[in-house]
Amino acid sequence: MAEYPKTAEELAEMLACAAAQRKTIELGGNFTKCAGAGPVTPADVTVSTAQLNRVLAYEPRDLTLSVEAGITYSALSQVLRPHAQMIPLDPPFSADATIGGIIASNSSGPRRRLFGTARDLVIGMKFATLEGKLIQSGGMVVKNVAGLDMAKLMIGSWGTLAAITSVNFKLVPIPAVERTMLLGVDSPRAAMDLRDRLIRGVLQPSAVDFVGLRAAAELGYKKALLAVEFGGNRAVIERCQREMLQWAEPVDLTEGEAELFWFQIQNFTPSLLEKSTGATVVRISTTLSGMCEALQTLDVPVIARAASGVIYAYFSLASLAAKWMSSNPQWTSVIEYGPSEERRWLSLWPSPGSELELMKRAKEMFDPHNLLNRGRYYRHF
Repeated sequence: MAEYPKTAEELAEMLACAAAQRKTIELGGNFTKCAGAGPVTPADVTVSTAQLNRVLAYEPRDLTLSVEAGITYSALSQVLRPHAQMIPLDPPFSADATIGGIIASNSSGPRRRLFGTARDLVIGMKFATLEGKLIQSGGMVVKNVAGLDMAKLMIGSWGTLAAITSVNFKLVPIPAVERTMLLGVDSPRAAMDLRDRLIRGVLQPSAVDFVGLRAAAELGYKKALLAVEFGGNRAVIERCQREMLQWAEPVDLTEGEAELFWFQIQNFTPSLLEKSTGATVVRISTTLSGMCEALQTLDVPVIARAASGVIYAYFSLASLAAKWMSSNPQWTSVIEYGPSEERRWLSLWPSPGSELELMKRAKEMFDPHNLLNRGRYYRHF
């Protein structure tokens, strides 16, 4: 049974108490990503941050915000919308995912092309250690460069180092006008050629996603798609439409259609995991010039952040995902989501590079007895 601390101090005390008794700890928010990274290892104590869900400070004029880790992304979006502001992470599981879980898993979505990931939007953080200490990193100032930014260690650590208790963000204004255009394409090469024209131009889209033929079929489309979102004032949008018409005949979505489309793209992973017990998601990182070659090796549904070099490939079985990864070592790939039992034996991150050794050193510093979220960091610790 999970424990639900209501304050950061109470959370820190819980961690210290468990660590003093050498008890293993499972840490989460709403636990929406149990199928992600390493498998959840049975623990002596389960702690949820879900009741740490307050807005601590919000300065709309300064475009800064501080919230507790347990607030959900959807609830936070509702707080920001009246001020026409947003945190453009667009993560999967967005209805129930907590901010702490999103940051700990470094989740992002289509608009990372323009706005970046959590590392670009987080300006400060507070976290609780197994020693029972509350550590503050950064602050509420966008340009805060003093000292070591320990918050960067927590982003993508899957809760294996410490418990995030609050996060400070720099916010982004919601554009006055947003427009989504879908371009049907016959091949990944055709899509990447269009992408190159887009990103080399003066007008910069906020999202450029390639939706492969099989993934597009899941969404009710008959062709593979290059989906492009622009934001700005009406004059900017009209210019975007004129330029796009020079290259292709895009389908211009209404506001409601665009909202539904991007919601489906954003939540393609949880939707597939819900439908299929064997579904396995591989995240592939490539150069922009190498994306086409990587896409051509994949005979499965794919969605790619086409202007960011990230491909999500959706395999029906974990064994098929593992086979593809072993046959294509030239690209950096990781099994991001998959069945728990299979993740116990799969090589989730075959070629982690030098960053793994740095994370191991951080783990030894924060959690030398490997008590916190054991096995969650792609089974490496």
